[in-house]
Amino acid sequence: MPDLTDFLKATESAGNQPHATFAALEALTRRLVGVKLFTVMTADTRGRSSERIYSNMPDAYPVSGTKPYNETHWSEITLNQRKTFVANSIEDIAKVFGDYPLIRSLGCESVINVPIVVAGEVVGTINCLDVAGHYTEERVKAAEALKLPGALAMLLHDRIRRT
Repeated sequence: MPDLTDFLKATESAGNQPHATFAALEALTRRLVGVKLFTVMTADTRGRSSERIYSNMPDAYPVSGTKPYNETHWSEITLNQRKTFVANSIEDIAKVFGDYPLIRSLGCESVINVPIVVAGEVVGTINCLDVAGHYTEERVKAAEALKLPGALAMLLHDRIRRT
């Protein structure tokens, strides 16, 4: 079963970066909180945009160009308050994500979005989706352990992008 040691080994690998690190982050997430659909998005809080940079379901959610922020209570919680957003029903997801029919078609009806914060700024989010009611209080607390690996993955992504 993947753990933090496996994640660190992936970050040290020279090959296939940053994909290898994001795949290891996905494996760690699967172990800690469980996940069906897993994506990682950048966050440009100044420009109010984001970009999907990793997806375990690229046919449905491809790595893609930038898009404007979802200006709802989601952005207030995740980007401004830097707290994990939780919605455990498709009805609650529909209040903030217009692509809820696609989400539901993939068998997902709950979501947590974990903000990745570096130097006081949200630089991205770890997005986990699963069946209705999946993200219990215990799983949301466990997701806090993803923040440090998420920050390392984003810093690696940024470094590779700049070179």
